[in-house]
Amino acid sequence: MKSILCISRHAPYRSALAREALEAVLAAAAFDQPVSLLLLDEGLWQLTQGQQPEAGKQKNLARNLSALEMFGVETVYAHLGSAEERGLSTTALCIETVQWLNDEQVRQLIAQQDHLLSF
Repeated sequence: MKSILCISRHAPYRSALAREALEAVLAAAAFDQPVSLLLLDEGLWQLTQGQQPEAGKQKNLARNLSALEMFGVETVYAHLGSAEERGLSTTALCIETVQWLNDEQVRQLIAQQDHLLSF
């Protein structure tokens, strides 16, 4: 089967793009497609604990992230440089299955994929 990498670069509640990225990953995984999720740039805010989307009348994306493992998505990749630029913790996360990648590892991950979805 062809591998799919979904790249999510958007903050969780500014637009629907972060939610759509997660839904694309869940849909591919539900059909037993080899799919991975890479969080870059503002997309890393999806990993933070204590999100309060209800204030903006939205659903909590942390629940979708925690469901990924049940659908067979064992690892969520995240860009270490993006976290450092934003002062985000690499340990206090809403999920445990995060693998942190440096710039070169991100390039390698992208190069290994058959299909890329960018949100």
